Amino acid sequence: MTDKRFHLAWFMNFTPDEWRAPFGQGGYPWDGQFYIEMAQTLERACFDFLMIEDKLMVPETFGSDRKYSLANGMMAPKHDPAPLAVAMGMATSRIGVVATMSTMAYPPFMLARLSSTIDSLTRGRFGWNVVTSAEDLAAQNFGMDKLPPREQRYEMADEYIDVVNKLFDSWDADAVVLDREKGIYADADKVRSVDHEGKYYKVRGPLNTVPSPQHRPVYVQAGASPRGRDFAARHADAIVSVANGVDGMKAFRDDIRARASAMGRAPDEIKVLFCITPTLGETEEDAQAKYVRETTSDHFCNDVLASISAITEIDFSLYDLDEPLPERLETNGESGTLDKFQQWGSGKTLRELAAAQGGGLVSSLELIGTPASVADKMGAAMAEIGGDGFLLTTPVLRVGRRYLIEIADGLVPELQRRGLVRTEYTHQLLRDNLTDF
Repeated sequence: MTDKRFHLAWFMNFTPDEWRAPFGQGGYPWDGQFYIEMAQTLERACFDFLMIEDKLMVPETFGSDRKYSLANGMMAPKHDPAPLAVAMGMATSRIGVVATMSTMAYPPFMLARLSSTIDSLTRGRFGWNVVTSAEDLAAQNFGMDKLPPREQRYEMADEYIDVVNKLFDSWDADAVVLDREKGIYADADKVRSVDHEGKYYKVRGPLNTVPSPQHRPVYVQAGASPRGRDFAARHADAIVSVANGVDGMKAFRDDIRARASAMGRAPDEIKVLFCITPTLGETEEDAQAKYVRETTSDHFCNDVLASISAITEIDFSLYDLDEPLPERLETNGESGTLDKFQQWGSGKTLRELAAAQGGGLVSSLELIGTPASVADKMGAAMAEIGGDGFLLTTPVLRVGRRYLIEIADGLVPELQRRGLVRTEYTHQLLRDNLTDF
């Protein structure tokens, strides 16, 4: 009998929460306690992992300055995800924690060492969301005038993954022998230099951390362009995607699996998780009213536009909210997100495009209703797509306690009653839980 269960993960930001809303934390979560409690709540609901997004600059594209972002707490301030991943991981026991770290910002040795350390601290539950960064403003914080073209960034990232894999493999799994009688902690014959000298990176090695429980972290990626899909199919354990409806989701998953097969990988090694932002209510009418209320305000629309301006470096404040975009837009930034957002040819106004996302930039499927009806829609969609799960998030990645509880104590129990998601963890390691079904 085929296992019909699918995986659940959560996408979040280490930024102010829904600080303007009545049930928000208040916009000052910097001691991490709010997010630690969030991780514990998601672990109670048996989520596979939570993923912390990151950017490396204060946005200045929307309105051609940084005023909107800072005044509205929109993508700034934003704190470092790696220490938060440690805090959340050490306050939980089974849920995975995935941190976004850029190949542009971290030398390969530093990233491999950091990842190995966090995987040990979390007892084998760490993942790395692999990004190349998509903003010239970020590049300028690291000594560059602008980012390389997208194709070159992926070429660099391919070599980068090769380097960190060599570093993770520079210690054999049994290199630590702890032989008290002979006074040997680690067997030097089982630790080796990598001596990598490639087109972009030169690293001697070996890594100076012991092998972590997973040996290397789970790799998560979100490539959307053809080159990005090749990169994800080659390297990722889990791929997160934003698609247009069930047909788009199925087409994306089938494409990834075909690319993986062509590269000699078993497609089932890769879990494809689709971003969704459910809107839940006690009745269908309540949910619809909440959706309209939350997604049509000027505040919501401008937050969406400020967010997509930051990652595409296109100033959407220049366009009329109540008119369609006058031309198809292109970017050297996150092109897949831009294409999903602009829906070129649909005739929708900019306000309608923002609202259509049902959560900013991250809704693959319209899910508005009661927990029971949304659970039914999720199950039906996943059955048609074939797998592998959903990455849940909130409007423009902000979260409040009320929404978190609606998902963990409203939606998830409905999914569990239908046998669609796990009711307990069966493994210690994140990678094992991901490949469990």
